[in-house]
Amino acid sequence: MPVTAPRNAADIIVEGRVQGVGYRDFVQRRARHLGAVGYVMNLPNGHVRVRAEGSRENLEQLVRALEKGPPLSRVEKVSVRWLPPTGRFASFDVRFGHGIP
Repeated sequence: MPVTAPRNAADIIVEGRVQGVGYRDFVQRRARHLGAVGYVMNLPNGHVRVRAEGSRENLEQLVRALEKGPPLSRVEKVSVRWLPPTGRFASFDVRFGHGIP
């Protein structure tokens, strides 16, 4: 019987020059590559919010990638809050508009 990695969830806020530089697309590609599900969205204060679910190891890899970001970004701070997974996401999407769902 295969052993599946326990699922985890992270609510991540990224601060810096992360809007208007392809950051959400970068996050979506990286998250999908790592098998994470959830979403990325811009916030009205100029930050980016990432909600991701997947294995702890893959989410930690995602956080490391978020700390670097795409070439035009300048990441100043990444805050991670670990949460229990909801299981409500089937893919990793970009959410448009501003606000917190």
